[in-house]
Amino acid sequence: MPIPAEAFILDRHAAIPLQVQLRRQIIEGVMARRFRPGEKLPSIRALAGHLGVARVTVAQAFAELVATDYLSSRDRSGHYISDGIELAPDAGTPAPATPRLDWQRHLNRRFTRAQRRDRVPDWRRFRFPFVYGQADPELVDHAAWRDCAVRALGRREFDALTGDLYGEDDPELIDYIARHILTRRGIRAGPEEILLTLGAQNALWLISQILLGPGRCCAIEDPCYPGLREILTHDGAQVLPVAVDAQGLPPDAIPAGLSAVFTTASHQCPTGSTMPLARRHALLDRALTDGFALIEDDYEFELSFAGATSPALKAMDRGGAVIYVGSFSKSVFPGLRLGYVVADPAFIAEARALRGLALRHPPGHMQRTLAHFLSLGHHDAQMKRMRRSYAERRAVMLAAMAQEGLQMAGGATGGSSFWLASPVPSRALADLLRTRDVLIEPGWPFFARPDQGDGFFRLAYSSISAARIPEGIRRIAAAIREA
Repeated sequence: MPIPAEAFILDRHAAIPLQVQLRRQIIEGVMARRFRPGEKLPSIRALAGHLGVARVTVAQAFAELVATDYLSSRDRSGHYISDGIELAPDAGTPAPATPRLDWQRHLNRRFTRAQRRDRVPDWRRFRFPFVYGQADPELVDHAAWRDCAVRALGRREFDALTGDLYGEDDPELIDYIARHILTRRGIRAGPEEILLTLGAQNALWLISQILLGPGRCCAIEDPCYPGLREILTHDGAQVLPVAVDAQGLPPDAIPAGLSAVFTTASHQCPTGSTMPLARRHALLDRALTDGFALIEDDYEFELSFAGATSPALKAMDRGGAVIYVGSFSKSVFPGLRLGYVVADPAFIAEARALRGLALRHPPGHMQRTLAHFLSLGHHDAQMKRMRRSYAERRAVMLAAMAQEGLQMAGGATGGSSFWLASPVPSRALADLLRTRDVLIEPGWPFFARPDQGDGFFRLAYSSISAARIPEGIRRIAAAIREA
């Protein structure tokens, strides 16, 4: 890959000669590995024109670097970063030290402090990764997605995709979500009630920014999705955790004076319990009586293994209190980062304005590619393949856990994970298992009080093959016995 001329800038007010400045910039680029062996430099003519200097200035700098083996010259081809270069310090005059901005004075680190510390970015190197939220590439229809991306890049549609949507969304994608995705959850919504987001995390952030802030209160489930707590940490609102039971969030335990209540009614995160219809009605009644917004994160409704799924809270909502959050992370692939919010038109208008300030809109090409993927039937076919595979893995894991005596601590009606009781502190258990090529999720990030999570851990089966599950479970059981 050629190095662009724009990579070089000369300071005409510096005491250092221009030729020396250029030579040092090339050496520093090589030492910092920004310039790699075999990369071609701009021609002497092009670089001199860009820098506004005589060609001899560039030629002399290049000649010095060829002599010291930083560059190689090829006849009728140009100058290249040398293939035989040794990354040693420059023997020339050291550059004078320059003062640096004290970033510690400008940053209070409120965002880095709230980040989760339990995730393992290189989870793929483990043989037994019981990691939630990651996809098995074997289940993703790569050929179909590539075909849809090529369609979106076709001349007939490309002109529309290259424009700025000014905060609007792809009408084809919105139409499919309204007519096909939402109707499966019993939800009827028009385009003015739907907003696309960069995944569920972005949706929850938008909601919190609009509804919450200093002087306001909200309730969350305890335990809950750790990413939600990360978001709410920064809003200045008072966050009140409400302990869930075997049926999810109990409406009677919700305190008064709230602006919002967050729930995962259909598949509680992380316990997996499903809220029964009677409790859903009671929760909706509380929302209308007390006047709080009810945020429903329906993150895994496609994966149900206990007959027909219960209707979404949004489908039962007659007073417009529910803000529904959906995502394609589980049904397509996590890296897609596309989701949606369904709510009252007044809320959607405000959320669209806020989204416009932050990022305008999700990339148009990704929106149209997903629209093709959905409308051509690839999404439904992929979901059928995922359900079959997950059902097999689920059965294998249930049998292995029963054989090894691992104890369930949550529901088992759907989703892609199990919530288990741990007779030993789960954080220490997770650390021990990492040394044995096994990844589990300890319970502490899910709780308002991390110590309450010592007795739990989560096992997911979306990112591990059925063949490896039994051995992975055996290793977990053996580690528990040892501990």
